Amino acid sequence: MGSKVVLSADHMPGMKGAEATVVGAFDTTTYAVDYTPTNGGAPVEDHKWVVQQELVGVGDTPLKKGDRATMSAEHMPGMKGAEATVVEVTAQPVYMVDVDADGMMMKNHKWVVEDEMSPAS
Repeated sequence: MGSKVVLSADHMPGMKGAEATVVGAFDTTTYAVDYTPTNGGAPVEDHKWVVQQELVGVGDTPLKKGDRATMSAEHMPGMKGAEATVVEVTAQPVYMVDVDADGMMMKNHKWVVEDEMSPAS
C-alpha cells in the first residue's frame, strides 16, 4: 500500500507508462473476459480484469478458460449482470491503483496484475 509504480497496462488511453499509487493488493484468481454489456453496448473482448469475488455463484474454485459466469463487477456501464466468458486466467497478485491518465485522475482503478507494473524510480 502506498507504493509508487509505473504501469505497462494499456487498459485505457493514457494508462501505459503512467505513474500510479497502489491503494490495494489482493491474492485471488483474476480473469480477462469477453461479454456483451447489459445496456445494449457493443460486445467487449478481453476485458482486463475481473476477480473471483466479482463473479456470481462461483465460490472459491478457480474457473478455466472458456467457462462462463455472471459478473457483479461495475467497472464499466453495462457490466453488472452481464454473462462473461473467461479468455485468460492468472493467479498473480492483483492491485487497485490511483492513476492520473491523460489528465484524468482515476481513484481505486480495478484491476492491474503484477506483471503490468514496475517500481517507480
